[in-house]
Amino acid sequence: MKIVNVRDVEEVRFGKEGRLGFDKQISQALARQPESTDLMERHPFDVEILRVPAGATPYRYHSHSAQWEFYYVLSGSGTVRHEGGRTHTVAGDAFLFKPSEAHQLLNDGNEDWTLVVVADNPIGESYHYPDEAMWIVNSPERRYVVLHPEREPRE
Repeated sequence: MKIVNVRDVEEVRFGKEGRLGFDKQISQALARQPESTDLMERHPFDVEILRVPAGATPYRYHSHSAQWEFYYVLSGSGTVRHEGGRTHTVAGDAFLFKPSEAHQLLNDGNEDWTLVVVADNPIGESYHYPDEAMWIVNSPERRYVVLHPEREPRE
């Protein structure tokens, strides 16, 4: 058995294009190898502690082709954008997104919003960004695919 204390796991800053978040990759600290296709190395789920600073959003509005994501709010508050609108959440709230359910986190509060994120870990996962008509396809390797409906298809 391997054990880690969350306080000893390095917090990593991520984000681009105005997005910002910090996470502690708990599963990777427990020896998860994200690029492996061996489930004994890859693990069947991924756990992280996500901290979103006041006024920040960590990622684009997106959905997953096969991945489920469970969120538990540890502290702070924020708004979850989803297909039905927006829902405010506070410490103690839990919520879940099934595959194909678009979502985005927005910290519209005045303090850090900290969540536990647990996601299953499907191989061959792809992502859809509805606001941008863009997909990321991971099979057999990661590729960005952007559709331009205003353009005629090339022969």
